[in-house]
Amino acid sequence: MKQIIILGSTGSIGASTLDIISRFPDRFSVLGLVAGTSDEKLEEQIRTFRPKVVALSNPQAAKRLRDRLNDPTVQVLDGPEGIKEVACHPESDLVISAIVGAAGLVPTLAAIQAGRRVALANKEPMVMAGQLMQEEAQRQGIPIFPIDSEHSAIFQSLEGHRREDVRRIILTASGGPFWDFTYEQMKDATLEKALKHPNWEMGAKITIDSATLMNKGLEVIEARWLFDCPASQLDIVVHRESIIHSLVEYRDGSVMAQLGLPDMRTPISYAMSYPERVPLDPPQLDLWNYGKLTFYQPDTTRFPCLALAYDALKGGGTLPAVLNAANEVAVDAFLNKAISFVAIARVIEQTMQSSTPQTLICLEDALEADRWARETAASCIHSLAS
Repeated sequence: MKQIIILGSTGSIGASTLDIISRFPDRFSVLGLVAGTSDEKLEEQIRTFRPKVVALSNPQAAKRLRDRLNDPTVQVLDGPEGIKEVACHPESDLVISAIVGAAGLVPTLAAIQAGRRVALANKEPMVMAGQLMQEEAQRQGIPIFPIDSEHSAIFQSLEGHRREDVRRIILTASGGPFWDFTYEQMKDATLEKALKHPNWEMGAKITIDSATLMNKGLEVIEARWLFDCPASQLDIVVHRESIIHSLVEYRDGSVMAQLGLPDMRTPISYAMSYPERVPLDPPQLDLWNYGKLTFYQPDTTRFPCLALAYDALKGGGTLPAVLNAANEVAVDAFLNKAISFVAIARVIEQTMQSSTPQTLICLEDALEADRWARETAASCIHSLAS
């Protein structure tokens, strides 16, 4: 019986993880849950899955939960320290890291430092401090399992092969809702249209990242650290159908790919049960129903966020943390209709141009770069609005 902790249990990844656990109660049980402010949804999860410990980032939400729950068998913690305590629980067999954004970095790294196995669903910790995460995992002798569909596909396509034989890793992108838009059309892109992803149902932030292709840029940076692969060997292809989730090309010309219908339960369950596979019984992939699969080269003129992510990876040090923070601030501004869709890239670019990248030595370096970039990006947004 694997004891599972879920950081970000009330989000889409958390809900899918709990669905898997409910299907296999003889294989998995919930040890701990972490959420942000959704105390009512967390309460429902507690009453269903009976974890030992939970935490909310918001102390007021945690107090409301304690008052309603009134259950001495469930420990309710709050704030950053409470989240870290749950993440590092000594009884856990696997920590599912699915907190959206930079907020996931500290508890995820703390879990690794405590020797806990981690399955990573959010990109930001690896983007901000991938080198530190991998160095600590190696010190602890533990793996980091990828949950993103693209990184899980790469992980599966690498299984049984020598890493030195890899020529290229190719991540697939759906292209998002604006793939066919001209730049002029994207100037008038509405929030409602940006939130309509063609193939996946995801949270608001990651859906906007998909629309700008920043999501793919963040995945490139994550792949660099997850698979120890330089930027020169990381490519992207736009694959509108989202059936091929990523590919690995070897030096003899062979290309391995992982295919499947869009369903996050597949990569989540593989990380949870590795090296086994659990019988999820999803809808069968009938390729004849598709007729053809299409592939396109990404356009960094219309989607400059992708080029900015490659620039951050090549710049190294704290620059990826700056990119990530500026993107989070800009996306939040777009979600609140404070800036236009195309202004997201402008805010990120201006913030990166204003930065002086530093060598990433410790966690505090990444956190300071994150803090500075958020302030700078906010100033850029204010300048655009004035």
